[in-house]
Amino acid sequence: MRKLKVYTLTVVLIIASLVIFLMSRPSETEYDEYGGWKKLRGTKTGFFHVEEINGIWWLVDPEGYVFISKGVNHINYYGDYCPKLGYSPYNRNVQARYGNIRNWAYVTILRLKTWGFNTIGAWSSPELYGKLPYTIILDIAASYGANWLTGEVPDIFSDQFEKHAKSRAMAMCYLRRDDPYLIGYFTDNELRWGPDWRSSKHLLDDFMNLPPSSPGKRVAVEVLREVFNNNISALNELMKANFSSFEDLLYYVGDLPEGDMFSKARSVFLRKYAERYFSVCYKVIKEADPNHLILGCRFAGYAPREVLEVMKDYVDVISINYYGLEAPINLLKYIYSITKKPIMITEFSFKAMDSGLPNTKGAGIALPTQKERAEYCKRYVTSILKLPFVIGYHWFQYMDQPKEGRFDGENSNFGLVKINDEPWDLLVKYFKEINRSAERIHLESTYA
Repeated sequence: MRKLKVYTLTVVLIIASLVIFLMSRPSETEYDEYGGWKKLRGTKTGFFHVEEINGIWWLVDPEGYVFISKGVNHINYYGDYCPKLGYSPYNRNVQARYGNIRNWAYVTILRLKTWGFNTIGAWSSPELYGKLPYTIILDIAASYGANWLTGEVPDIFSDQFEKHAKSRAMAMCYLRRDDPYLIGYFTDNELRWGPDWRSSKHLLDDFMNLPPSSPGKRVAVEVLREVFNNNISALNELMKANFSSFEDLLYYVGDLPEGDMFSKARSVFLRKYAERYFSVCYKVIKEADPNHLILGCRFAGYAPREVLEVMKDYVDVISINYYGLEAPINLLKYIYSITKKPIMITEFSFKAMDSGLPNTKGAGIALPTQKERAEYCKRYVTSILKLPFVIGYHWFQYMDQPKEGRFDGENSNFGLVKINDEPWDLLVKYFKEINRSAERIHLESTYA
């Protein structure tokens, strides 16, 4: 009897979702099957690519129509696992509501289309791929030892890193090389490139603490040799040390002093690290899949100049996550001035205290009400669309987090839907308005 009730409820939900979608979908002539805007054409290539048209950057879909990536992260049937509960409350709720992942996916896709979204963002259920355009996060460094929570940085100068990266790319990219619905690949998420909330150390100092046999330690020492022009006496004076040669530094464990020479060394090392990371990622991805975009590494709110200057030769798009109350307009202009590459905001969100969730862990400042949440969202997205080099925005995330906390303790009102899968009506209403006007706003964007 219970299974019959679940089945009946699921059928009703699917029919209701379909009716709502049919009643609220945009004009048949406005968007194509990929979500491209049929008012403006670029070049038809059969795959997503980026193109500058009359001074404005766009994604262009496989049919040649311009496309703003309006995405959502973590649209996932399994939700957020809660260690305190021993299960995912969102997953339990949608299992009870829909019966299986196929029914959930059907309703979820109809909802996203109704709300004007056209992209499946990172960490989403594969069952959604191809029902809308989608992105993949490869975690090339993360699967090799990088940790976005702690900021741990692996020794990517090892030959093993390239072998690992190649294996990763072949496993995740090769079979997707002919998929027109795939927009492209993020190489990683929120790698640490220097001092931030996770560590006060520069990467050079991290690598000076490695053992002498580490390939990265040798690169670090060679950078010091280069910066000090092979003058060990000059280095000894500043470090108040007595090394007989730069080779002795292989056995030194500790941080380096402050000062101009060491600041220069830190900058040079960061460039070498970025060159190694992005060149390897580019090589292995393009060997496995020459057809799709490389969407960057999802910077965690900051992007060092050295990294930007290196990466621009190895990516098609710069991606950055940013959770401020206001959009980072000056930061985006700075990034574009260095790279001349289009940019996507790949995580942003707002949370509100009237949700009933604690909102004590998770990025951003908690607002008082859902109305303010929706209004800040509208202002944020509208302001970035007015920049001619911004080609997309991905909201974090589809469902609210458990009030008891997910794996890292986050317990915030980030969702488009509540933990019971009911939409936050005011937020999705605002998103529907923003998403349907995105291309027209962007078409009038300016560099001023």
